[in-house]
Amino acid sequence: MGGFVMRSVLSATLLLAALLIADSGAAQAQTPPAVPGVKPKTVTTVPIRPALQKPEDTAGGMTQAERLALQSDLAWVGDYNGAISGDVSERMVNAIKEFQKKQGGKPTGVLNPQERGVLADTARKRQENVGWRIVTEPATGARLGIPTKLVPQLTSDASGAKWTSPTGTVQVLLTRRKEAGPSTAKLAEQEKKEPAGRTIDYTVVKPDFFVLSGMQGLKKFYLRGTFKGDEVRILTILYDQAMQNTVEPVVIAMSSAFNPFPSGVVAGPPPRKTVEYGTGVVVSDDGAIVTDRVATDDCIALTIPGYGNADRIAADKEHDLALLRVYGARDLKPLSIAGRATQTTLDITGISDPQSQGGGAAASSVKASVAQLGGSSDSALSPAPAVGFSGAAALDSGGKFAGIAVLKPVIVAGPATAPAQAALVPADTVREFLKAHGVNASGGSTDAKAAVVRVICVRK
Repeated sequence: MGGFVMRSVLSATLLLAALLIADSGAAQAQTPPAVPGVKPKTVTTVPIRPALQKPEDTAGGMTQAERLALQSDLAWVGDYNGAISGDVSERMVNAIKEFQKKQGGKPTGVLNPQERGVLADTARKRQENVGWRIVTEPATGARLGIPTKLVPQLTSDASGAKWTSPTGTVQVLLTRRKEAGPSTAKLAEQEKKEPAGRTIDYTVVKPDFFVLSGMQGLKKFYLRGTFKGDEVRILTILYDQAMQNTVEPVVIAMSSAFNPFPSGVVAGPPPRKTVEYGTGVVVSDDGAIVTDRVATDDCIALTIPGYGNADRIAADKEHDLALLRVYGARDLKPLSIAGRATQTTLDITGISDPQSQGGGAAASSVKASVAQLGGSSDSALSPAPAVGFSGAAALDSGGKFAGIAVLKPVIVAGPATAPAQAALVPADTVREFLKAHGVNASGGSTDAKAAVVRVICVRK
C-alpha cells in the first residue's frame, strides 16, 4: 500500500514538473530576447476569428432562379409578402426566419437542406390544394396564375374574363378597355374611385404598373394594372375577409404571375426570356447532357442545379440539339438510349418551369403521340408538353428510348398568343449527334425521372 502511495506521489510530481517546463517554454517562445538597457515589451496574442457570413450574403450567393423559387415558396406558406423578384432583401431574410420559427428551429435566416425541403413540399401542397395553374385568357392573350379549385367558374367576353367560386366568396377579374393617353398615375386615381365606396390602404405607382389594395364593400380587394399604347388591362381579386388566410398567399403569386401583354404585334419568334428553364437528359456518367439548342442559345451562364455550371460544347442547328457537360459531378444517373421504341404513344419526362409548379423542381411525365417513329427528320409531338420540358426524354411504355422532345414557339403576327409546337428529335439522330462528338452513351438505365435534370439559361 505504501509503495502505491509513493508511486502516485512520484507520478504527480513528474507531471507537475512537465507542465511547468511546457509553460516556461511557451512563455519563452512568446517573449522577445532581452536587450541591455531596453525594457522588454509584453506581447499579447489575440485569437483571429473568421467573419460570420450574414444571411443576406448567403442569399446573394444563390442564383437568381434559386431566389425566385425561394421567395415563391415563402409566399405560398404565408411568410413572405412582397414582390417575387429574386432580389435579396431584408423582407426575404425575415420571412426565412419566420418560417424557421414556425418549424421550431433556430431563426438563422439561412435554410439548411432539410428546412428547404420542408418549405418546398409545403408550398407544393398549398398550390395543389387551390389548383394553381398558369393560363392564357383567350380574348386578351394575357397570362395569369389562377387557383382553379377556388374559382372554377369562368365567363368571358371581348372585355375580359371573370373567374368565381360557386358562392362568390372569391372572384378574379381581368378587364380591358381603351383610353387615350393613359398613365399609371392617372389610372390609379381613377381606380381608387371606381366603383364607389372603395377604401384604399395600400398604393404603389410605378411608371409601368400600379397596385391598389383595400376594401370594396364587405370584401377585400387587390388590384394590379398597366397599359400598352391605348389599351389598359387590370387584374382585380376580390375575397371575403373570412377567406383571407387562404387567399392572401395566392394573391402574391397571382400578382407576380400576371403578364398582361405577353406578346405584341411581332414578326418572328417572341424575344428570349432573361431566365429560361429547360430539361436536360444525362447520357453518360462523366457529365454529358443532351438538351434543346434553342433553350440554351445566347446564355451568359448555364446551370444544372445540384451539379453547378455547365459548358455547351456542341450544337446541331438542323435538329435543335445541344450537348452540355458538367465537370467533376458525382452520382449522375445516365439514361439508356440504346434499343428502339416501337410505340407511337410516348411518355415525355421532363421538369416543367418553376412558375408552373410553384418554384418546385420535380420531374414529371406526360403522354404525347407522334405519327411515326424512326427516320432522320423530326416528327410533330402532340399535345405539346409544358414550358420547361424542352429537351425532355421520350420513351415508350417498354422503356425504349424514342428521342428528345423540343418546344418550338411558332412565328406570330398579331396579339393572339399561339401555343408552342413540339417536335420529337428521333433516337437515331440523337445517337448520331452524340457519337459525332465523342460521347460514349452505351450505359444507363430506363429510369427517365432519375436521368433528367433542370437546365437554367441566364441571358443579358
